[in-house]
Amino acid sequence: MIPANASARKGPEGKYPLHYLVWHNRYRELEKEVRAGQVDIEQLDPRGRTPLHLATTLGHLECARVLLAHGADVGRENRSGWTVLQEAVSTRDLELVQLVLRYRDYQRVVKRLAGIPVLLEKLRKAQDFYVEMKWEFTSWVPLVSKICPSDTYKVWKSGQNLRVDTTLLGFDHMTWQRGNRSFVFRGQDTSAVVMEIDHDRRVVYTETLALAGQDRELLLAAAQPTEEQVLSRLTAPVVTTQLDTKNISFERNKTGILGWRSEKTEMVNGYEAKVYGASNVELITRTRTEHLSEQHKGKVKGCKTPLQSFLGIAEQHGGPQNGTLITQTLSQANPTAITAEEYFNPNFELGNRDMGRPMELTTKTQKFKAKLWLCEEHPLSLCEQVAPIIDLMAVSNALFAKLRDFITLRLPPGFPVKIEIPIFHILNARITFGNLNGCDEPVPSVRGSPSSETPSPGSDSSSVSSSSSTTSCRGCEISPALFEAPRGYSVLGGQREAVTREDEDDLLQFAIQQSLLEAGSHNLGGANQQQARHPPNVL
Repeated sequence: MIPANASARKGPEGKYPLHYLVWHNRYRELEKEVRAGQVDIEQLDPRGRTPLHLATTLGHLECARVLLAHGADVGRENRSGWTVLQEAVSTRDLELVQLVLRYRDYQRVVKRLAGIPVLLEKLRKAQDFYVEMKWEFTSWVPLVSKICPSDTYKVWKSGQNLRVDTTLLGFDHMTWQRGNRSFVFRGQDTSAVVMEIDHDRRVVYTETLALAGQDRELLLAAAQPTEEQVLSRLTAPVVTTQLDTKNISFERNKTGILGWRSEKTEMVNGYEAKVYGASNVELITRTRTEHLSEQHKGKVKGCKTPLQSFLGIAEQHGGPQNGTLITQTLSQANPTAITAEEYFNPNFELGNRDMGRPMELTTKTQKFKAKLWLCEEHPLSLCEQVAPIIDLMAVSNALFAKLRDFITLRLPPGFPVKIEIPIFHILNARITFGNLNGCDEPVPSVRGSPSSETPSPGSDSSSVSSSSSTTSCRGCEISPALFEAPRGYSVLGGQREAVTREDEDDLLQFAIQQSLLEAGSHNLGGANQQQARHPPNVL
């Protein structure tokens, strides 16, 4: 038996008691140790793993079950940047993947609910505003920019209430989908109401999020994944795409000729902005395939479409302002077993050895240049007004998650009236903030804009004719009717099935590729007008 007194232990058994029990798969003793609560369940071992990461990598199902039941964080990444779920998939253990996936989704719901009071307080303190965020996709690959769609998110913030309107919903049957959809977040004292309003079908899907008193077992039961969801992960490569910004640097763009140079400024929607270039932004895509059977590996290699061949050629040549794509393949072998003494000794070099299934990893790295247009006199505050909204939408929207990752960097002073950042290897997103408080084009639901008319609750939020009066863009008053279910619409309890950030990221990449593929033989303009069947859940 392991001594109960931690000070009496020696070696790895004393320094890393939970890891040591996990290593030897002694889950009954692990249960007692975790219940005692005297050891940090998130402690990192010398190889940068938590006890849960170690249990998952080793495929010790019962140890993982104990740790998850006592609140071990599924969202943590190990030193190599892999999540617990990704390591579980690499084991090929269906039951382990199902267990980890269930707790991952459960913990996401709990964290979302726990963060709502903080968000409500931030919204309450921030000044009310209306703004439009125009998203445009651009690329150095010919024709891609014309194929990929754009959209303008309309954002209203009033007190603890938020509304976002969009027309770009996602994709269905391999085509981009358009529709008229609103997402409303209405804060209350002890709860928050989330509504998804389908204006085309005149239907409102509503959900009340209680901020306290949630039944743990009910939430866990609701998070239970289907066998189909688990199998889909076990038969597909593990792919992650992330921006590496640790070496990023910002520099003012210059303009001029014949040796005379000055710092560049541009007017963006009526605001003078300083133009900055962000260099050393790396887009890293990593793909693991060790969990795939030879049959599925063959499918992955053999299903290369003409589009994928085209993308491969494009990636090899790189863009006019981007570095050449670097591809590295690692097939990690475990020639000899690793002992506990070797693993837990921080001074011992493991070389290319590690536990778990030998890793088959392909890494693609490409350097990009991002651009920023910053206005120091802009009325909006990035930190106080815009960042909380981006945080909220980033919960389940892949595009906003990527935007959040960028704006949380230490940017030069000013509000980013326009941002251009890489999304995928051949695609950039350009986000422009405009029509603040309806000062450029009137908005009927915004008082203080050139038109102060108030629409009926079910009316569209599009512009109406402008009045001749001019108003300040530093404040506005928003109609409360905007945050209510429109009259005459059917109200249904419970939201549609949410698309998680990770899954939506995969869908977005697939949709972009399918759009490229169809461009050679289809008219995308007509296809984009089809209605969505499974739109992503923004809020």
